[in-house]
Amino acid sequence: MTDENKVAEEVKEADASQTSEEGKKAETKKKSEEKPLGKMTVKELKEIAKEISELTGVHGMNKPDLLTAIKKSRGIEEPKKKKDVSLFETKKKIRLLKAKRQEAIISKDKKMVMIYKRKISRLKKKTRHAA
Repeated sequence: MTDENKVAEEVKEADASQTSEEGKKAETKKKSEEKPLGKMTVKELKEIAKEISELTGVHGMNKPDLLTAIKKSRGIEEPKKKKDVSLFETKKKIRLLKAKRQEAIISKDKKMVMIYKRKISRLKKKTRHAA
């Protein structure tokens, strides 16, 4: 009788794992069919927001409010906007600082040489991050 119970439990576990796998497949299929949030209409966004229990006042929200609320509830972080620094301007500053550094080397001003060296290094780092 214990063998029969073990077999019955194994069958139940196998069935449960199959149904959970099918459920996961259905969820991923549903998400893949869903278009990006930014491309959705306000009507579609409101339907999604209604399904989320955390959100209230969905009918009074406009598209940007709905987008931020849905992204927040789903745990999607919006990318931070980069500063509007042009690469050309940064490289121009680097060239000017290199010229000033050369003048400091000629005048043997070690303190200014180090200051210019640090400034150049920081600007080069900014150009690498911007690219």
